[in-house]
Amino acid sequence: MRSGEATVVKNAGSHYLLSELPAWDLFPAVLRGKIRLKGSVVTNPIAVGDHVRYRADDDGCVITEILPRRNYLIRRSTNLSRQAHIIAANIDRAYLIVSLYFPEVKLPFLDRILVTCELYGIPATIVLSKTDLYREPAPEEIARFRSIYEGAGYPVIETSVHTGEGIDRIRQACQGQVNLFSGESGVGKSSLIKALDPSLSPKIGAISTAHLQGKHTTSLYEMYPLASGGYVIDSPGIRGFGLVDVEKEEIARYFPEMLKVAEGCRFTPCTHTHEPGCAVKEAVEKGLISPERYNSYLGMLEEDKKFR
Repeated sequence: MRSGEATVVKNAGSHYLLSELPAWDLFPAVLRGKIRLKGSVVTNPIAVGDHVRYRADDDGCVITEILPRRNYLIRRSTNLSRQAHIIAANIDRAYLIVSLYFPEVKLPFLDRILVTCELYGIPATIVLSKTDLYREPAPEEIARFRSIYEGAGYPVIETSVHTGEGIDRIRQACQGQVNLFSGESGVGKSSLIKALDPSLSPKIGAISTAHLQGKHTTSLYEMYPLASGGYVIDSPGIRGFGLVDVEKEEIARYFPEMLKVAEGCRFTPCTHTHEPGCAVKEAVEKGLISPERYNSYLGMLEEDKKFR
C-alpha cells in the first residue's frame, strides 16, 4: 500500500486522473463515498486542479481527502436553482476567451465570470479571439471593447490562431502556472490551446451558422501540460453563468472600477442606483466607468432568483 498527495488533472464523473505535479505521471482514482456526500450543494465535490490525498493498493487508488483550496471558480447553472458547479480549483490565472462575432460576445455573461473571479481571488485576462475575421471591418469595435475592459483593469490580448497573433504572449504568460481557459461554446478555446502546444488534442468543433453559437465539443474538464511550461485546464463551453455566494449589496465591490470611486459616495452603503451624491453614477456620466459595465451591474441586481 502506498499513499501521497496529488493534483486532479481530469474529471470523468465518478472517476479521476491524478498526477503528482510537477511530474506528469497519470494514474486513475475514485472518490471515497463519504467525501462524495460532502458535496451535496454542488454537482461535483471535487474539481480539476484540486489537491488531494490518496491511498493505493492492489485493488486500486482511492481519494481519501480533498485538501483546502487556495481558490476556485464556481457557477450556478441557469437551469439548476439550488446547485452549483465548481469549474476548477487552485488556479493561478483565468483566461476568459471571447469573440466579437461568431459567436457574438455577451458582455453581461463575461461580467458575471469576472465578478466571480474577483470574489474568489483569481486573476483574469480577457482573450479576444478570431481577430483575423473582423479586424479590418471593425477596428473601432475592437478599440471600444478594449477600452471597456482595460478601463476596468483587465488585460486584453488579441489573438488569432491563423495568423499567430498573441499566441506567443499567452504561451510565455502560462509558464510555471496553472491556467484555466474558459468561455462560451464556439469562441475558439480548444483551437487556442492547440495553437499554444500543437502536440495537444483538445476537441475542436464547428460553429452552428444557423444560430451563430458554438456546438459543445469538450465534455470533460481536463488539465494538460504545455511543452513550453505550465498547465492549462480546458473546460466545456459555458452557456449559463449564475452568481454564487454573493449578496446583491456586495456585487459592486467586485467591479474594480466601481470600487475605486465608491468611497466618494455620499451615503454608505450605496447601491449606486438611485442615491443622490453617488460617485459611481457620476463616474458613469463622465465616461470614467463604461455604461456597458454599469448596465451589467444593474442586471445582476435585478436578475431573477433562478440565476442566483
